[in-house]
This record gives sequence, structure tokens and C-alpha cells, in this order.
Amino acid sequence: MASESETNKRLLLDVLTRPGNDACADCGNAEPDWASVTLGVFVCQGCSLLHRGIPHISRVKSVQQESWEASEVELMATMGNEAAKAKYEQKVPAFYYRPKHTDCKLLREQWIRARYERNEFEFIEKQEPYSAGYREGFLWKRGRDNGQFLSRKFILSEREGALKYFSKQEFVYLPQARDPKAVMKIETLNATFQPAKIGNPYGLQITYLRDNSTRNIFVYHSDSKEMVDWFNAIRAARFHYLQVAFPGASDEELVPKLTRSFMKEGFMEKTGPKHTEGFKKRWFTMDDRRLMYFKDPLDAYARGEVFIGSKENSYTVLPGLPPSTQGYHWNHGITIVTPDRKFLFACETEAEQKDWITAFQRVINRPMRPQEYAVEAHFKHKP
Repeated sequence: MASESETNKRLLLDVLTRPGNDACADCGNAEPDWASVTLGVFVCQGCSLLHRGIPHISRVKSVQQESWEASEVELMATMGNEAAKAKYEQKVPAFYYRPKHTDCKLLREQWIRARYERNEFEFIEKQEPYSAGYREGFLWKRGRDNGQFLSRKFILSEREGALKYFSKQEFVYLPQARDPKAVMKIETLNATFQPAKIGNPYGLQITYLRDNSTRNIFVYHSDSKEMVDWFNAIRAARFHYLQVAFPGASDEELVPKLTRSFMKEGFMEKTGPKHTEGFKKRWFTMDDRRLMYFKDPLDAYARGEVFIGSKENSYTVLPGLPPSTQGYHWNHGITIVTPDRKFLFACETEAEQKDWITAFQRVINRPMRPQEYAVEAHFKHKP
């Protein structure tokens, strides 16, 4: 005869097979093997560690490794992931970023806290910090030339269609002479968390176009909620801008366009247009159809940008380099053929080469949209 503990475990595993319980309630990762016995949700191991950060709200247990009380199993059966979603996600704005298991810890942690600790999606007034259409505050911004992080005043205004920042001294002491250091139009604004690259767990990379060239700004704030509120405020501004720009589009069509992570980043070697110059090591960022290269990963401006079109428009990617090529130190070559010229790159490892080729191929295989033809036409490759 089965013991009470075995019976409880069998009942718990039965609850785990119900619809919605087969993926983590917080990040969607498959086959969750932990559960919050106070909230009644099944979560993955990664999210269970974040739940430990809110012990006053959530107490987690392993589904397989720990013994379960009948009352705990009953709570899991009564609640479960679907019911929890209906309760804690009643009013999630369309623009609000829902993290996946591959996202950084900051986004996943703040999503968990927003739902269970702050109840942000049950009470709309709690969404004011990122949904009001206006946000201002100080962020630590990396200096373009010296690499030092200094406090700068940032203002995001949907009405003005821009994110601006000011020197702290000017803003505080000379309010009448408040010329912004930069005006970033919401139209071309992007934001992506880059903790490893920036060297701060709350590091955010903001990009925008200036004269059709990409400009990078690196910022952080010591308060994790503050940083994620900024990120979602930028997404809200982009959402409302796109709703006006594309009046017939559905939320499902607009949401993927709000912010984007880079398709791939890393070091490669490159040579110049004549292919006779020596290869130089550069940091490359693949941002949709823009391949940018920088001397340093935290440079404000790219040394050059290459537009990657589609195969229908005579763009191809090939492994290896032309036989006559010289001057490279890394042995795993890549050739990108465009209608104008060939671009030659070299990777340090075969694995890196394969990853880059996969990223290029993904873009080349995708037909170009009408607005991308305009980008291609404007594209100025800086030699």
C-alpha cells in the first residue's frame, strides 16, 4: 500500500500534467520541476532561484526531490499556472516586455516581482512609471571619449517624439540653457539589456539613428526596477508611435517591432575593400540587416556598417575566403557577396564561423520589406 507521501507525490505529478503546467509560469521554459507552494505555480529551476528573493510571498519546493503535504498539493491543484495567469496578468499592457528563459536575470526577476510582489497587472495605476507617456530621471551614462560613467538627466517624451539627455551641471544650475546633449527620435530608438558587455547587471544599451548611422549609448541605474521601468517606457513610446504610423496594424504585428535584441555579436577580423590590406580585429554587431563593426564593443559609433539584403537581391554568404586572400590570423573565413562588392571576414573558431553564417543566412533568406529597400538605397558604407 502506498504511503501518504507517495500518494501526495503521485497526485502532484498528475496536477503537473494539466494544461499550462507543462511550462514555467514565469518564463515559459519547458518541463518546470519546481513549484511555489504559496502562489500555486510551477516554475523552472532558474525562476525558482528568483522566487527565493521574495520569501515573504513565495516559498519554493522541488517537485521531485522533496516530500509534499496534502494541503500543498491541494493548493497546486486549485491554482496552477493557468489560474495564476488569469489572476496576476489581468492587465498586462501590450507593450510590456514578457521575458523568456533566455533573457537576462534582471528582466526575469522584475517580471516576477511586478506580478506577485507589486501586483502591477491587477491595478492599472501601478503602471504609471512606464505608461504615462513621459518619464524623467537620472541615469549613469558612459562617456563617449573617456569611458567614465557620469550621472545624466534623461527625459522621454512621447509628445515630443524623443528621448533626450542633458549634462547634469547644465540641468541643475542653468535650467534656462537646457540644450540637450542628444535628441534620440522614438522612430529609430532601440534598447537592449547588455549586462556582460557593459559590466553592470543593470546595463542597458540604447541605439538610435543619426544621419542614417547608428549611435550607441550605454546606461545603468543602481535600482533594478527603475531600469526595467525605463526599458518598458521606451517600449510604450515606440508602441504608441507605431500605432500612429501604422493605423491598421494589430498589437500582434506591432509588439515585435518595439525593441529588438541583436542577432549576434562578437569579434571577427576584417579587411578593406581592395582585400590587400591586412586583416584587423573588430567587434561586430548584427542588428537586423545592419552589420556594424567597432574598434571596441563599447564605442559610441561604428567604424562602418554593411547592409545585408536578401538572396533575391543577389546577397549570399559563403564559408571560406577567396584562394588569393592573405593577411588574416584567424583561419575560419566568411565571404559575404553583395551587389557592389565582397566583404571578407575571419573567425577565431569553427563554432563562431558557423554561428555567424547561420545569422547571416537567416537574414539573407528573408525577403526584403518595402521600407528596407529605402534603407538599402540610403546606406552609406563608411570605408
